[in-house]
Amino acid sequence: MSDLFGIGASGARAYQAAMGVIANNIASADTPGYSRRTLALKESPSGAGTTIWYRSGLAYGGVDIDRIVRFSDPYLDSAARETSNILGSADQRARWMSDIQSALNDGTLGVGQRMTAMFAAVERLASNPSDTTLRADVLFSFEQINTAFGQTRGDLVAVRNGIGAGATTETDALNKALQQLADANEGLRRSAPETAAHIALLDSRDQALGEIAKRLNVTIDFGDHDAANVSYGAVKLVDNIVANPLAVSQDADGLLHFAVGGTAIADPASGTLGGMTKSAQVTKDRIDSVDALATEYVTAINNWHKAGQTAAGAPGTDMLAMGADASALSVLITDPAQIAGVSTSGVSNGNLLAINALRSSGSFEDKWVGLVAMHGNQVGATLAEQSAAASRDTMAQQARADVSGVNLDREAADLLRFQQAYQASARVIQVAKEVMQTIFSVF
Repeated sequence: MSDLFGIGASGARAYQAAMGVIANNIASADTPGYSRRTLALKESPSGAGTTIWYRSGLAYGGVDIDRIVRFSDPYLDSAARETSNILGSADQRARWMSDIQSALNDGTLGVGQRMTAMFAAVERLASNPSDTTLRADVLFSFEQINTAFGQTRGDLVAVRNGIGAGATTETDALNKALQQLADANEGLRRSAPETAAHIALLDSRDQALGEIAKRLNVTIDFGDHDAANVSYGAVKLVDNIVANPLAVSQDADGLLHFAVGGTAIADPASGTLGGMTKSAQVTKDRIDSVDALATEYVTAINNWHKAGQTAAGAPGTDMLAMGADASALSVLITDPAQIAGVSTSGVSNGNLLAINALRSSGSFEDKWVGLVAMHGNQVGATLAEQSAAASRDTMAQQARADVSGVNLDREAADLLRFQQAYQASARVIQVAKEVMQTIFSVF
């Protein structure tokens, strides 16, 4: 009879613990990095003994808790980290490349449209060279081009600064994950395998690895006690329980540089930091291109203007000036009468008509159109790459979730099953009690 009580009690304890594990699964279903658990049960060892009547017999112990099982697949975990790394890079490049495209404004207020408006203003003046209003319009059109150049460069600088700030934020998040991994490694050394504490540390480890891989193309090695070491090239970022943080800096040109322990390391190839590094290089290239085009624009316009003379016969002077970069353009002529629209041969609109030569293939206007088109093509390719990377990552994450994730329908079914098993165990105890009471009532 004591066997019956023991069997019922062991079942009640085991199934109550199993329901606790399921409840934890349900509560943690939306927790990033959480892996589903279940309780593995085993048969209690039976024992041989001799009754008071000197008869041999077996004492059955029921069921025991064996261990907590964590569902995971190292291959699927690795694949999910890899696709996350690729997507992180694509997301960052798509974001910043799109911002650069917005800075290279090709709308009515952009450099290209303002150049077209300037040539149109000069052509109108050529039809009536003595019109003071049209002369003022020409000067104003140059002011608008200068403003557009300044706005474009300023917007590109804002993108550059945004990349620098974003890289700092991402590096801080990376360092936090590195420390989390080191802490998890230390905990794994101290905890007993297949216990609740050990499994929670494995979740913390895998979550940290996911955050690290999302940001940087690293190499991961698993060692004793399920601890993970992380390397970037020859540099150890996490060596057992020691985390070596990453440092990021941005130079005057906007390029990103990384170091560990004061020693420079190679630029990231992928991950969010890799995407930002590449975006910083593109931003620098676009700023350099805008400055170069502004220089070419100023030189071409000044050469054109100095080739003519004013209506009073004075030789043309520089129309424009440029400071350190494209944000420092200015119009030097303020008096409309100083526009040198007359050709050296004395034709009143000869030099005004000559400005059309600046619109030929390879001109600053043509190069601006080419710059905008080239970057637009790169944005299109980057967005296509991002879409493909997102699709692959979705499939990899889903494959991992099918093994490690919590399915609420499955958990509900398991919970119902263990509730019924618990009730059955309680019923065994109740029946044993009733049998004992019946036996005692006989005497």
